[in-house]
Amino acid sequence: MSVERVVLRRGLYADSVTLMQLSREIATADGVQAALVAMATELNLDVLAGMGFTLPAESDSANDLLIAVRAQDEKIVETALNLADQLLSAPTRAQPEGGGNALPPRTVSAAVRASSPGLAFISVPGQHAFTEAMDALDSGCDVMVFSDNVPIEAEIVLKDTANERGLLVMGPDCGTAVIGGIGLGFSHTVDAGPIAVVAASGTGAQQVLCLLDAAAVGVSAAIGVGGRDLSQAVAGRSTRAALQRLDDDPGTELILLVSKPPAAEVAEDLRTLAAELRTPVQFALLGEGETDLTAAVSKALTTLNRPVPRWPAVIGRRPQIPSGAVLRGLFCGGTLCDEAMLIATASLGPIFSNTPLRPEWALDSSLRSRHASMIDFGDDALTRGRAHPMIDPSLRTEALRAALADPTTGVVLLDVVLGHGSHPDPVGELLPSIERAGVPVVISLIGARRDPQGLDASRERLHRAGASVFGSNAEAARYAVSLITQRDSS
Repeated sequence: MSVERVVLRRGLYADSVTLMQLSREIATADGVQAALVAMATELNLDVLAGMGFTLPAESDSANDLLIAVRAQDEKIVETALNLADQLLSAPTRAQPEGGGNALPPRTVSAAVRASSPGLAFISVPGQHAFTEAMDALDSGCDVMVFSDNVPIEAEIVLKDTANERGLLVMGPDCGTAVIGGIGLGFSHTVDAGPIAVVAASGTGAQQVLCLLDAAAVGVSAAIGVGGRDLSQAVAGRSTRAALQRLDDDPGTELILLVSKPPAAEVAEDLRTLAAELRTPVQFALLGEGETDLTAAVSKALTTLNRPVPRWPAVIGRRPQIPSGAVLRGLFCGGTLCDEAMLIATASLGPIFSNTPLRPEWALDSSLRSRHASMIDFGDDALTRGRAHPMIDPSLRTEALRAALADPTTGVVLLDVVLGHGSHPDPVGELLPSIERAGVPVVISLIGARRDPQGLDASRERLHRAGASVFGSNAEAARYAVSLITQRDSS
């Protein structure tokens, strides 16, 4: 028999990443069967109900924080609730110099008044991001909008406003940036160097940064512009501004422009702009017939007369692939998923997905198919109300277990993204499933040499478990495809 409690802490706020970490810490305590610490939004109340908890009748405000615990007995529940309160009350900021009771700023404009304009990092629920980002622009700040689920109409207004004022909006859904040598969002510690990256892609930027790091070549900056910036609607508004800024940077010798498959007319307009700049611009725009990200990095290195290294790769177990079984891709990174689908489609034909290359290849809401498939678990539809899978990989981990139990699965292709902001041990989340896998598991390991999770150690752990591990997502995808095609030709 289980005991459960759901309590409210009125007017108490913490950001979603902090609350996810608290939920995980409490849920792994001895005797705890389920736990959720979250703001009492309508979406989180739905999540609570889906976990089987009884909803609190007295909550009428999304500003309330709820703590829900289910455990073996009342004593464990009480201990878990006390732990949650202790963690929530732990100091997160240093006291003002000289002591005192000064409160921190409550708005971006108040923070700017207390210091000076700079770069404002916005990470709030998507429906509130526009207000905070506009406040930052009104205060004279460049803006990085980490939030996803922001309406595209709001994105256009923000970027038009920024362009009118000589400012820059990175995002929405800007996952990665390196500004002034400091990594923002999902980031890596990389050296300063001659290449600048402009990316309408978070994990695309991370792949490029990590390949450059493997080649011992640093970057002058990495400017994320949001995955929709090269869409027909947004029309490269932030990309144009970023290219023009970097053209004025004496430390940038080459600009590498990275994007998910763009709108053709937007890409053409950007090529016209690039031809007018003093700084060479190399395009790495994913699409049918285009080069992959690894090839683009190799070309950039060659352009700057830097040696192209052999990208890290170790080959693991190759269990027999069942006749007729297909390739399954399970990705945290949307661009990595797109790149893998483009490579696989060339050899295997249609790849079904929740973010398909063609509308007729769309998966239904079950995300299941008898055919070859790849799923982007970082897509907005799967992150609404929950942390990104690079932070909380549980949804992808469950899908991996299901894929390995499915007799139609022949090869599994995964990405593992290291770095600051990501899960502290993404490899550990996967190892139990990989060790028991009865089919080949192929992994693109996206990491830099100084990532906190340990790049070399992560590769070794995955390889010991039986996986084939590649530093290049494109090479991983080609190897996974080759396992299917070699079986079919034998």
